[in-house]
Amino acid sequence: MENDIPAYGLWWLVVLNSAIFIMFAFSFFKPQTKRDWRSFGAFSAFIIALFTEMYGFPLTIYLLSGWLQSRYPGVDWFTHDAGHLLEELFGWRGNPHLGPFHLLSFVFIGGGFILIASAWKTLYVAQRDGVLATTGVYGSIRHPQYLGFILVMFGFLLQWPTLLTLLMFPVLVVMYVRLARTEERDAIASFGADYESYRRHVPGFIPRLRRVRS
Repeated sequence: MENDIPAYGLWWLVVLNSAIFIMFAFSFFKPQTKRDWRSFGAFSAFIIALFTEMYGFPLTIYLLSGWLQSRYPGVDWFTHDAGHLLEELFGWRGNPHLGPFHLLSFVFIGGGFILIASAWKTLYVAQRDGVLATTGVYGSIRHPQYLGFILVMFGFLLQWPTLLTLLMFPVLVVMYVRLARTEERDAIASFGADYESYRRHVPGFIPRLRRVRS
């Protein structure tokens, strides 16, 4: 159904949605150190790039418009619904917001934020008491907050993939892995053999199906 509402150029939505998700992540992550702010800033840049293309200017659609139009001539690629590229490319012709990739994205995004929030509670208590965080989600993986950010970004890629965020995603994953290694060196310096034992028994990012008992 045609309407007069533009699909793009909605910069107020870019600002609003970016602010909501960045502040939402901030309320869970609560960055304190320079390392925290670096990881949070990278995530914020990803979010801004995403919503800029979702509501502001569709750079990816513009750059790929020739190829897309030749392969899928019946699709108006400059509508908002067509921006859900995975639904369109895989032939989903219903409401894209009810499409399989869009629904799956909510699982990753929601799961990521839940992981970040849960990890923060455990880490806050451990830092307050000056002990090593090994309970809660830290009993299953060593870097749940970084994994949470990765899951959120992957969820958004399923929902609205763009060339820029596809390029940013692996760079940010590498950055989070490097930050995690730096964090572990600091933890070894602070907790010594206790952290070495913890690291041997608990995986970094991918939980084991069956936890190893120490």
